[in-house]
Amino acid sequence: MIHATAQIDPSARIADNVSIGAYSIIGADVVIGEGTTIGPHVVIEGPTVIGRDNRISQFASIGGPPQDKKWQGERTEVVIGDRNLIREFVTINRGTGDGGGITRIGSDNWLLAYVHVAHDCQVGNHVVFSNYSALAGHAEIGDWTILSGYSGVHQFCKVGAHAFIGMGCLVGSDVPPFVMMANETRGRPRGINSEGLKRRGFDTTRIAAIKRAYRTLYMAGLPLAEAREQLMAQAETSEDVRQMLEFIDRSERSLAR
Repeated sequence: MIHATAQIDPSARIADNVSIGAYSIIGADVVIGEGTTIGPHVVIEGPTVIGRDNRISQFASIGGPPQDKKWQGERTEVVIGDRNLIREFVTINRGTGDGGGITRIGSDNWLLAYVHVAHDCQVGNHVVFSNYSALAGHAEIGDWTILSGYSGVHQFCKVGAHAFIGMGCLVGSDVPPFVMMANETRGRPRGINSEGLKRRGFDTTRIAAIKRAYRTLYMAGLPLAEAREQLMAQAETSEDVRQMLEFIDRSERSLAR
């Protein structure tokens, strides 16, 4: 299942039932889990750990050095979970020494063609990165988030779980969970991701509580401190609002408002 033209470093650890296509290069300190399929002309540099049953398409580049001038060659890595789809020309860079050292991608994600994940990014599970979307360094993306085509997330920004980033939207602030962002010169909140929540089994009561929290945060004209006080009260009866509040409290950049 490994093509004769593939180049595999002796130190690489390749599990059973791994398929590697023509002219692909697997470097030193690479670990690939069972059932993973790697297409032709893929380059995977180490240290990189890739889990089980991933599908990696042709011309993807994984584990390359971080594009950061502060990096001085220290040992850093990429860690990828299970059952991810990584399509053509996707690039995923290793971490940096002062940024935690690990670029991490969870499981069950789709990274479509030409997606870029920069150094030290932390990506959850069930995330969809549409074509040409990109993360700058140190970005954090929560579970079930969707990044539409040509969207981008600024370095150090956090995007909460179940958020939706619209096509061409540039995210320069932290985006709370459930919020939908759309373009207006730069991305701004445009409601909650109601349709996505319905598809994931959120009932009307949960969605109503999230909508109420959104109105408090974005439509009531309240300063953030006052909005936060009202969210604290709402969080007593809603785990989802509590999740939004926890996200706001750990935000290190300005909040998208």
